Amino acid sequence: MIVSKKAISRRTVLRGLGVSVALPLLDAMVPALTAFQRTAARPVNRFGAVYVPNGMMMRQWTPEAEGSAYEFTPILKPLEPFRDRLLVLSGLNSTPPAKQGAVGVHARASTRFLTDTPPKVTNGADLEAGVSMDQIAAKDLGKHTQLASLELGLESTESGASCDNGFNCVYTSTISWRGATTPLPTEHDPREVFERMFGDATSTDPATRRARMQEERSILDSVGQRISRLGQQVGPGDRAKLDEYFEAIRDVERRIQNAEQQNSRELPLVDHPEGIPASFEDHARLMYDLYALAYQCDLTRVITFMIAHEFSGRTYPEIGVPDAHHPISHHQSDPARLAKIAKINTYHVSLFAGFLKKLQSIPDGDGSLLDHVMIVYGAGMSDSNAHDPKNLPILLAGGGAGQIKSGRHLRFAKDTPLANLHLTLLDKLGVHVEKLGDSAGELTELSAV
Repeated sequence: MIVSKKAISRRTVLRGLGVSVALPLLDAMVPALTAFQRTAARPVNRFGAVYVPNGMMMRQWTPEAEGSAYEFTPILKPLEPFRDRLLVLSGLNSTPPAKQGAVGVHARASTRFLTDTPPKVTNGADLEAGVSMDQIAAKDLGKHTQLASLELGLESTESGASCDNGFNCVYTSTISWRGATTPLPTEHDPREVFERMFGDATSTDPATRRARMQEERSILDSVGQRISRLGQQVGPGDRAKLDEYFEAIRDVERRIQNAEQQNSRELPLVDHPEGIPASFEDHARLMYDLYALAYQCDLTRVITFMIAHEFSGRTYPEIGVPDAHHPISHHQSDPARLAKIAKINTYHVSLFAGFLKKLQSIPDGDGSLLDHVMIVYGAGMSDSNAHDPKNLPILLAGGGAGQIKSGRHLRFAKDTPLANLHLTLLDKLGVHVEKLGDSAGELTELSAV
């Protein structure tokens, strides 16, 4: 058989003025031997995590029925349109060693969420936990991408004014650990994330960066013509993908620039770096869009996102909750406090639902990005008043490139470690690990027929 169509490399990037722009998966990147082979090409699988702090209002989170016939609870209701790409996982535990007792409950919640290892008790710089499963995946999957991983957040590292007694605040401000003693900070400034993805500014000085933006209509202008020329070499389907992808990048850039102008004009706060939108919702949506862009152009296949730190005192007046999150999470079964916690939990889930809608709208191979991801959403404790590390609120979104049977509520046996989920997901990413933390085996139910 003679192959007349030449495939474009999956790792093709367009360069100009020091800016590198990776491309989404195009039909022309798939070897065109036969229609059957093209369809059978194994899609790229990706991993993500979205962490929410201060536990969950479990009575409005957990469905009563198991299997595919479960009904969406009030908190999960925004996710109902994605039933066929969602697993609700109940019964997973992040129970610490008995010798640690009840100390460091918030530090433990965030640290164990992906490491399955309790944090060392220390106020100093001698931090110690374990390598988080996202970084185990990044070490292997990063061989195929420009960035091994991205660590995103909505609060600055310096914003954590409160910490567990005897524990460094770093434990509550990240979920990613590259090594046992190397926590990875989150990046909460969309401009910094964008420049990490598509090119750094010549200086970190704000005045220099503003001048650079004024001199250049866009950091992407230098590659625009090349994308246009590439569009002439591919089919109509690929041209549409390129147009959609390029417009998505420009849209994110415009919103970052608007946020910078808004902040300098209306919010001259010293602790608000340029590029951060004024409202929490706009900030969250912009970071979620960057999350999706990083997947779309295959810059990285591993991303973590902290909606807020443990101990977060963020208020949510936009949804009728002017109270600080952490204090009201100690609800003491007060109905008014419980109702406010449920509002916060539902609000966070609704923003996540918007992200899933974005992933679902982006073509990827023979499906969508939502079909080719595995994103863990949840918290490091269940009932916040008790700081309970058992029966954690965990969702798994995405089709896992055909390796996940979604659309179900799975309830696992008592004392099933959260580490079993991590071990299973690593295996589905092609990263094989014998044991992780307190893992006791894989969760075969995730792909069971």
